[in-house]
Amino acid sequence: MSSKVEAVPTEPIKLSNEGDLEEAISTYDVVLADFYADWCGPCRMMEPAIEALAAETDAAIVKVDVDRFQGLAGQYGVQGIPALLLFSDDDLVERVVGVQQKEALQRTIEGYTE
Repeated sequence: MSSKVEAVPTEPIKLSNEGDLEEAISTYDVVLADFYADWCGPCRMMEPAIEALAAETDAAIVKVDVDRFQGLAGQYGVQGIPALLLFSDDDLVERVVGVQQKEALQRTIEGYTE
């Protein structure tokens, strides 16, 4: 783990501009980027788990609306949603696509936060 000291938010961060994702990745030790769309049923199914992970883990959760931030989706090779990208110490370390169980995501995150 690096020596970053910024307190991790307990609620998901919604991007206001493309630079916010890079800023979050450089600010927090572990960041889970949730690439989603409001019209996506599986994305809506994941929402309670994503909110719980923000409250229960030491990862910053960043919500990336693929309709609004198509450039970021392209930059990270997101072709299906929901897509969850996990960054640790500025590096992309995990990528999962589709609905995931909260417990499995929590174990993955904790592998990088403990």
